[in-house]
Amino acid sequence: MSNTNSDSFTIAGQTFTSRLLVGTGKYKDFNESQAAIEASGAEIVTVAVRRTNIGQDKNEPNILDILPPEKYTILPNTAGCFDAKSAVRTCRLARELLGGHNLVKLEVLGDQKTLFPDMRATLEATEELIKDGFDIMVYTNDDPILAKQLEEMGCVAVMPLAAPIGSGLGIRNRLNIRTIIENANVPILVDAGVGTASDAAVAMELGCDGVLMNTAIAAAQNPILMASAMRKGIEAGREAFLAGRMPAKRFASASSPIDGLFF
Repeated sequence: MSNTNSDSFTIAGQTFTSRLLVGTGKYKDFNESQAAIEASGAEIVTVAVRRTNIGQDKNEPNILDILPPEKYTILPNTAGCFDAKSAVRTCRLARELLGGHNLVKLEVLGDQKTLFPDMRATLEATEELIKDGFDIMVYTNDDPILAKQLEEMGCVAVMPLAAPIGSGLGIRNRLNIRTIIENANVPILVDAGVGTASDAAVAMELGCDGVLMNTAIAAAQNPILMASAMRKGIEAGREAFLAGRMPAKRFASASSPIDGLFF
């Protein structure tokens, strides 16, 4: 049986030991971002290309100055894209800015209020980007059929939402997430909706390969402390999954069996 010291997973040929992936938005400044990301222990850090300077503007601070690509795997994402064309264009811009980097997180949103994915546009963008040589980690709703279709199209990881982006509601449909995991041959990472460390632990106990989060850390009263808590929640949930929990029972079962009592 594996343990968390040697336990790892692979995305697009790259091996990672931290199963916590974090974003860079909503922090008060770069210093807070850097401190929280370091406290999280994350190896993969996602950046919204349309909202974060990674070299587009030479006159503005570049977030890569505090998140050097030699230390972190930078995961450009298409946050803020509401159609396939803008998502594809954003990924191509990221690849150009990052010197041929092909690993991206694709999300194509359906509307401003819910930020649920537009799955028709997501499928369209996925097809075009895969043809163009990108390694796609794809944001999707918690539909097991669509999740499998995205895998079969060639996505290197599938990322079902736990709840609406930034809601902090936790995993709303554990059965669907479990079904997605059971049918998958690529990493499954919960993306969106986590609010606190126990939510992260639940995702890992279900068997997810990892969890991506941003607001749950950045919007906490103490983001650095929350980042540390999330790290521990991920590790505890993974250990519990590997350990194999006891079966749930309807009635009591004595902790100390009565067989063999002396009196």
